[in-house]
Amino acid sequence: MNKARASMEHLYRVFTAPEGRESKLAQIEQHLSANLADFLSRHVVATATSLEDIEQHFDDFTVPEDPQFVSDHAEHLLEKLVANSVNTYSPQFIGHMTSALPYFHLPLAKLLVGLNQNLVKIETSKAFTPLERQVLGMMHQLVYGHNESFYRAHLHSANYSLGAFCSGGTIANISALWVARNQALPPDGSFKGVSKSGLHAALRHYGYQDMVVITSKRGHYSLSKAADVLGLGRQNLVTLECPEQILDPQLALVEGQRLQQQGIKVLAIVGIAGTTETGHVDPLDQLADVAGQLGCHFHVDAAWGGATLFSNQHRHLLKGIERADSVTLDAHKQMYVPMGAGMVLFKDANASNAVRHHAEYILREGSKDLGASTLEGSRNGMAMMLYASIHIFGRQGYQLLIDESINKARHFANLIKHHDDFELITEPTLCLLTYRLCPAAVQRRLQDDPENAVQLNMLLDNLTVAVQKRQREAGKSFVSRTRLATRRYDGQTITVFRVVLANPLTTSTHLQDILNEQLEIAQQTRTWLKLS
Repeated sequence: MNKARASMEHLYRVFTAPEGRESKLAQIEQHLSANLADFLSRHVVATATSLEDIEQHFDDFTVPEDPQFVSDHAEHLLEKLVANSVNTYSPQFIGHMTSALPYFHLPLAKLLVGLNQNLVKIETSKAFTPLERQVLGMMHQLVYGHNESFYRAHLHSANYSLGAFCSGGTIANISALWVARNQALPPDGSFKGVSKSGLHAALRHYGYQDMVVITSKRGHYSLSKAADVLGLGRQNLVTLECPEQILDPQLALVEGQRLQQQGIKVLAIVGIAGTTETGHVDPLDQLADVAGQLGCHFHVDAAWGGATLFSNQHRHLLKGIERADSVTLDAHKQMYVPMGAGMVLFKDANASNAVRHHAEYILREGSKDLGASTLEGSRNGMAMMLYASIHIFGRQGYQLLIDESINKARHFANLIKHHDDFELITEPTLCLLTYRLCPAAVQRRLQDDPENAVQLNMLLDNLTVAVQKRQREAGKSFVSRTRLATRRYDGQTITVFRVVLANPLTTSTHLQDILNEQLEIAQQTRTWLKLS
């Protein structure tokens, strides 16, 4: 009985106040707030610890029986979790679309957790709901540029929605195509529509043999998930070759017309504004024309590149995005907001009504509950983080960040092009680029002896993989890798380094150090000796 009472008192304190003795968690919080970079450099250990070794720290599958002091558990987290995490804050972590965050998100995150609002319904998010609608309106205006009267009529209306926040680009893309599917197969007379009758019955009612989505092979894998979830089937995501790294509008038109002649409904054309692998932007304006000719939905996946719209200098790269029926954006990428803050926007404020749901105890008809037209139900108020960033940075601040990241990518590309032992594979459109190690002598052989290019490229593939793995394990810096089909080598698929230069803390010196480290690692491999 006494033990049970003591445990209950312990749990009560966990909900109401820190422990009497100085809390380790409080120390961590103070250190984080004072200097995040210093905290990470001290506690995230650069080590070659294998994933298998780390898994041993987390291999107990039984729930602990007794409560534990917060301070003791915080020590455990520091030693086992934090020490083996990835320091995405590091200026030499340039391999993925995750970057350093502005310091003000730390206290805001504590506020967000403390308020614990649930954005599914106004009854659990009274102020957060209009805030989220305002942020969606800001992003909608950035993309579509409608006039003031449009936003006055739709921003806070219970009958319309300009879009939705969600956990990331995957849910945003699924939501966009979900709306497109329901709009393409609506109720008709006694037919109740695809949402109630199902895809098979809807296709039969409208006389379609099948339904597809067209995009390029550079389209994000979430599009394949969307085709699966929406009942189209992954094989009905038609991915077209893109030797120039972008979707050819003429090829998309020809393929769309061919499918239509077979009685197949083209649900949507998906253009990419900032491909995950190379950062290229599809010709959105021309793809909008294609979608118009095919009579289908035009969706733009701008999860990465959408923030480019903040830049007066570079927003032209996304020309045509304002013609999209729907757009995906990720604030946790180039808007420097914590994971996960995705958005889907709809040009037509009435579009999301195609997926509107109601329930008697929640999401009642006529309410302003955001969950009525979102795929996700319970979710937190991440819109607050973007709301704060928009006000603290302003458009000019975001413009500076975007311009600097693109300039940095161009500078890195020049470093690579002027280095004898590296080869630039894709020029940066935004702030992504790909390259590889390729000794000067091998570059000459590739030009002079194209018949042996396949074998040489296979050796270079092995070199790239070996260097990328050893550089990652060393823990000083990180670049990722991918495989690309290149016109330069007659369509042969080669392995390349992939870098994302969005971290404002990354300098030219860091970039030069990364190249030097890669060359040093390469020169210690057997493959380098074979190529030399």
